Order: sequence, then structure tokens, then C-alpha cells
Amino acid sequence: MKKALSTLAASVLVGLAGGNAHAAPRLELLVPAYFAMWAGGMLLRRYYKRASWQSLGMLAATALLAGCASGPGAHPDDPLEPYNRSMTRFNDGVDEAVLKPVATAYKDAVPSPVRTGVNNFFGNLGDVWSFVNNVLQLRPEEALSSLVRFNVNTVFGLGGVLDIASEMGVERNRQDFGLTLGRWGVPTGPYLVLPLLGPSTVRDTLAMPVDRQGNLVGQFDSVSARNSLYALRLVDTRAGLLGAGAVLESAALDKYSFTRDVFLQLRAQSAQRPGARDGDGGDDNDGMLPPEPEADR
Repeated sequence: MKKALSTLAASVLVGLAGGNAHAAPRLELLVPAYFAMWAGGMLLRRYYKRASWQSLGMLAATALLAGCASGPGAHPDDPLEPYNRSMTRFNDGVDEAVLKPVATAYKDAVPSPVRTGVNNFFGNLGDVWSFVNNVLQLRPEEALSSLVRFNVNTVFGLGGVLDIASEMGVERNRQDFGLTLGRWGVPTGPYLVLPLLGPSTVRDTLAMPVDRQGNLVGQFDSVSARNSLYALRLVDTRAGLLGAGAVLESAALDKYSFTRDVFLQLRAQSAQRPGARDGDGGDDNDGMLPPEPEADR
């Protein structure tokens, strides 16, 4: 385990070697510390089956970053910008080397109807967790819609491969535990770029262990089947973002700032929906992670 942690931390150091000149003085120490805690939490959780290790690791690392990575003139929603930019460069490097080529090959090799079916299948599984969170948020209409969607698509849509519910006009209401926390007053916290996982916020990062438990893919007994489904979902999601990535790269703008602003705007917009509590203004604190890309194929 020690060797695995050392390897992970060293990988991040290499990826951040060309760091931001404007980064906080102690950023070089904090970034590998964050990654080591995050990876260590995942390894401990794997061996000891305790999600709290992962949460504690993320919480401790985030506290360190919040205290040392911000600086004067920082974006109000992004006080951790020096760290976030460095981690974005690392993630982009991994994406260019591994994820993007695989996603491109997947899109070229797999017919569009099949990719649509894959996207529908994972979306159908996600409706179950959306139902749970809608119940926790006391949103009966959205909860009923999620339940109806799952039952209809599972029974009549070949296990969710066909999205019959959408054809019937039953809308999808994606929810996660981060949004549930926001519903009950937990603030979003700073914008945060996670190693390999990308854009998030402090609140949603701390909610990730709960969301993982609610992911039906993780409930498969077969390790090989479970890992295969995780890999397929990752590749399918990345393939759905190829078009957006091409537009972003061709635009004459700051890619990091653009991605951050769009991410936070999507969160704010997703909060402004019918069924919000009286007095909710739909601010960023009630936001959620952007929805997974629909099959635009």
C-alpha cells in the first residue's frame, strides 16, 4: 500500500512539474499531499470497507488547500485557483494520453444506436439514485417521475437500453447527494478540481462516498463485471464530450476559466426548477453536478 501511495503522489508531482508561476508558495507540497490523501482514502476504503476514510482524507486535504492555496484577487467562487489550474493541467495530460484516444476509437467503432443504448442503460440505473434523493429532498413529483422512468424503461425498454419513458413525456430529474445536502442548507463551498475526476465543489466532493454507495453499478457482485461497467461508462461519457472539447479548444479564450464558469452556471440553473422550497432563490448553494451528457448521436 505504501508503494502504491508513493507512486500516485510521484505521478502528480511529475504532472505538475510545469506548474503555474502564480501558484501559492506551498502549492508544490499541498497538491501531492491532497492526491496522496485522496488515493490513500480510496485504498483504505477498498481494504477496510469504510467510506469514512475517503471522506476524512478529502476533508483534511481540502482544509489544507483552503488555508494555503488562495491568494489576493482570487475569483470569489474559486479561491483555490492556483491548485485547480495545476490539477487541470494534470487531468488534461491524462485525458490527452489515455481517455481521449480511447473515447475517439470507441465513437468511431461503435454504431450510434449502440452508443445511444449504452447511454440510456446507465441513465436508467441513475434514475434509482435520483428517486432516493428526490425523496430525501421531499420532492414527490420528481420522485414519482424517477420511479416511473425506471420501471417503464426496465420492463419495456430492454433493461433501460431503450428510453421509452422519454417518448412518453416523463422527464428525467437527475439528483445526487450533493444536491440533497444543498437542499437542506449545506453551502456549496469553493470550486474544486479533483484528480482524474475533474470539476466539482467541496460539498459534492464530501458527498461522493454516499453517491458511490447509491451507484447500482457498484452493487454487482462480480468484480470483473463491475469494473467493466465502470470503464464502459467512463469511455461512453468521454465520447459524448468530444464535440464540446473540440469547440472549447478552438475558441480563443481561457479554457480553465470558461470550463469553471460554465460548470458553476449549470449548477445554478439546475437549482431553479419547480418543487424548490418556498424562499429558495436558486442560488449556487442549491446547485448540483452538471447532468451526464445525453446521447446526442
